[in-house]
Amino acid sequence: MTTSILGIGLALPEHSISQADAAACAVASCVATEKQRQLAPRLYQRSGVQSRHSVLLNSSTNGDPASQTYYAPSDAEQPLGPSTAERMQTYRDKSGELACRAAGDSLTNSKTSPEAITHLVTVSCSGFEAPGFDIQLIEKLGLSRQVSRTHVGFMGCHGALNGLRVAKAFVDADPSARVLLVAVELCSLHYQYGWTNERIVSNSLFADGAAAVVVGRGDSDNSLWQLGSNFAEVVPDCLDAMTWRIGDNGFEMTLSAAVPELIRQHLRHRLLAWLEQHKLTIEEIAGWAIHPGGPRILQACQEALDLPDSAMAASYDVLRRYGNMSSPTVLFVLDTLRASTAGPVVAIGFGPGLAIEACLLN
Repeated sequence: MTTSILGIGLALPEHSISQADAAACAVASCVATEKQRQLAPRLYQRSGVQSRHSVLLNSSTNGDPASQTYYAPSDAEQPLGPSTAERMQTYRDKSGELACRAAGDSLTNSKTSPEAITHLVTVSCSGFEAPGFDIQLIEKLGLSRQVSRTHVGFMGCHGALNGLRVAKAFVDADPSARVLLVAVELCSLHYQYGWTNERIVSNSLFADGAAAVVVGRGDSDNSLWQLGSNFAEVVPDCLDAMTWRIGDNGFEMTLSAAVPELIRQHLRHRLLAWLEQHKLTIEEIAGWAIHPGGPRILQACQEALDLPDSAMAASYDVLRRYGNMSSPTVLFVLDTLRASTAGPVVAIGFGPGLAIEACLLN
């Protein structure tokens, strides 16, 4: 019996929008000049995303700004869109429902009763509230009121890998523990008004979603994945390469154009050294769950690790179908892989710092 992922659950908002329609909304809310009107659809097309889900959508039909309730065209009263307080109110209203759906499915799929959960680990970087959606999980799912709670906050796109490390530590320390890990992000709340290339690229990628896993002792008959070693490193001299900061009109993401090159420079030799500790080579890894931060990041990972196109298929598929949902996204990739890949699998994510996180699964 080893510490394992025993079940997984995924959840998406009811409505989605095509990338072409999302570009039409961007033109209405963000774009000021005719040149920018022509450029925005091309930037959205290059994102590698075909559709995304958002809690802000009223329907899944067209790109008319009326199809969503939040981002009206820029005006003199709110030139940068809703305030951070307004966005956090929407997070309070919407995050719990998604988290509960994903968590409930993970409990069902792992054949775990809510009362058996001893530890609850929550992950989010797109909103803050107290009491948070962890309390909603206790109330709505019937978890024990004595459950031990841990929140992994504001870690960015690799947050679920941080959460898996925490969950594994609990079970390694107490083999009787059952941990429910829930990652929920409402990235579309932080849509940014005003034209900069960085803003348009971020707006074209991010989406909403939730994923949950149950972690406990398991064997080959009742485990989806056995959790192995974790890797974490903050690359030096890269503090401004990727940032996630709280502004007056939402949380502001910056992603330097240098990030793909930094990945090419630093990822391979760091990952090789970690794998060598476990007597593994890159060629012996059967599956790769690489967080789809965007097509340029995926391309940089593929080049750095010299991976075939087939190794990247799951990550590109999730990016195409759902966009970048931040922390839950890597769990969506793992779920895509589990039907076809027995292991070993490496999951990788990147975050502000520039930070690299990875997890080995079998």
